[in-house]
Amino acid sequence: MSDNQQEEDRLAQEKRKVEAVLFASHHPLSVKDISARLDESVDVASHVDALQQDYEKRGLNLVEVGGRWAFRTAADLSFLLRDEVEEVRKLSRAGVETLAIIAYHQPVTRAEIEELRGVGLSKGTLDVLMEAGWIRPAGRKQTPGRPVLYGTTDEFLIHFGLANISDLPGLDELKASGLLDPIDDALDNLLRDSAALDAQEQLEDDTSDELPLT
Repeated sequence: MSDNQQEEDRLAQEKRKVEAVLFASHHPLSVKDISARLDESVDVASHVDALQQDYEKRGLNLVEVGGRWAFRTAADLSFLLRDEVEEVRKLSRAGVETLAIIAYHQPVTRAEIEELRGVGLSKGTLDVLMEAGWIRPAGRKQTPGRPVLYGTTDEFLIHFGLANISDLPGLDELKASGLLDPIDDALDNLLRDSAALDAQEQLEDDTSDELPLT
C-alpha cells in the first residue's frame, strides 16, 4: 500500500471517529470536547468541517449551535417529526418581553428590565426563564447595592439554533418560531425605542470626544 493511500485511510478513520463521537452524544460538543476523546494528533476542526459538508444535503445536518456541534434533522424535513415533538409550554407576555430584553440588551439588571418594560417585574417571571435554562445570573453590576445582572445561556442559543448571540434573530423570526406566543406591537415598539436609545447614547459618546474644550 502506497504512502498516499495509507494517509487517506488514516484521515478517513479519524473522520469516522469524530462522526461517531458526535452522533453518540446527547448534547452538542465543542471541538475541544471531541478532541478530549481522540488522539492529540487528530485535526478535529478540519474533520468537523468535512463532515458538515458531507451532511449538508442529507436528512441530518451537522450544525453549529452555541459554539458547539450537533446533528440535527434537516430544517426542510422537520415536519416529519412534528407528531413526536413534546409541546413546549408557552411563555406569558411578561416572559416574552423579559426574555427579549435580556437577549437584546444583556447583561441587564432587574431594574433595567423594568425600566425598559415600563412596569414592575414579578420574581416569578425570572424564575420561569431560569427554570427553562434560557437565562442565568451573569455577575453583579458595580453600582450601589451591586444588583444581579442577567444574560442568556448556551441552552438559549441551542434552543433557537444560534451559533452565537450575534446571530440573534429579528423579532419577526422570534414570532414565527412557533415556540412563543406572538409578540404584539407594544413589544416591537419597546425594543425599537430601546435600540434607538442605545444608538443615540453611542452617538453622543462618539461625538463628545470631538467637542473642543472651553
